[in-house]
Amino acid sequence: MITMNATDVRRDWSLVIDNAVREKPQFFKRTRDYMMLSDINFLEDLLAAYKFTAEKIVEDDGSVTLSLNEIDLVENADSENEAKLKLAESILEYAQDYYKEFNYWSSSPNRKVHIPYVFKALVLEDINKIGDLIECRNGKN
Repeated sequence: MITMNATDVRRDWSLVIDNAVREKPQFFKRTRDYMMLSDINFLEDLLAAYKFTAEKIVEDDGSVTLSLNEIDLVENADSENEAKLKLAESILEYAQDYYKEFNYWSSSPNRKVHIPYVFKALVLEDINKIGDLIECRNGKN
């Protein structure tokens, strides 16, 4: 890996930022810590492969329940679109809470796998965009 020394990064901070934003991610090392600096759009591109999928159940009363596969979240509403928006709101709220307590949640074996979905939601930061990405599959009632 091509890494820069932290001292060089500090000295050339503006250039390093410009390169990270306009050219490519920048890797650097401080003692034994390796880090990457990139534009947020790069992170969005990196996370593009991660999808939100949900099992859709039409209830006896005609309402729609969506159960997210990637994170244990469930929402119910009168229509699929309303349920998607409610689920998207829950995803974003979960992501914000996860990030606030990142050290705790990211070290939990069953929650560590949520990291790319958390960052995807944080980068999108819009319930309409998140809702549009939820792919629904018919489940069993």
